[in-house]
Amino acid sequence: MNQYITGSMIKRLREKNKMTQQLLAEKINVSDKTVSKWETGRGYPDISLIEPLSRALGVSVIELFSGENVTNTNRAFNMLRVKLYVCPICGNVIQSAGETVISCCGIILPLLEAEHPDEEHKLHIEKIEDEYYTSVSHEMSKSHYISFILAVRDDGCEIKKFYPEGNAEARFDLRRTSYFYYYCNRHGLFKQKAL
Repeated sequence: MNQYITGSMIKRLREKNKMTQQLLAEKINVSDKTVSKWETGRGYPDISLIEPLSRALGVSVIELFSGENVTNTNRAFNMLRVKLYVCPICGNVIQSAGETVISCCGIILPLLEAEHPDEEHKLHIEKIEDEYYTSVSHEMSKSHYISFILAVRDDGCEIKKFYPEGNAEARFDLRRTSYFYYYCNRHGLFKQKAL
């Protein structure tokens, strides 16, 4: 995000909600001239007005800051459409099944796009009784490591987090598992189909 809340975003949301500048101004206790200044880029809302402004416009504070509306068009819940976000600061792994804006440690996280693994990042999958045994033969130092493996099933996800200098291996329930996602802190997200 290169700028504060944009005037075009405020105007678009105000018009979408069928509000005049005067009506929006009344809802957040400012003048209609103030709203006009925001919309034409001659001023910005004070930080104390951000929350009331987002409520009046019917969006979250994060949506207001990002300049994008989030509309969940995913009416049929499908775990195979899982979306993953990883915070580069604290390592949080956040998963969603629809469109969203995710923020962690003060930054808006980009949606990760999974790639096909190369030889260095190939996930080894083995069936052992009623489980998948998964492992990645990968460096596991403090500066370069596999952070997690996530199994995607039709009824949810299961994640196994790893510590640097540990082993990148985990067991998952065999039933209903379709895909595995796994994350290298340097090379990003990878996806591999279950056996």
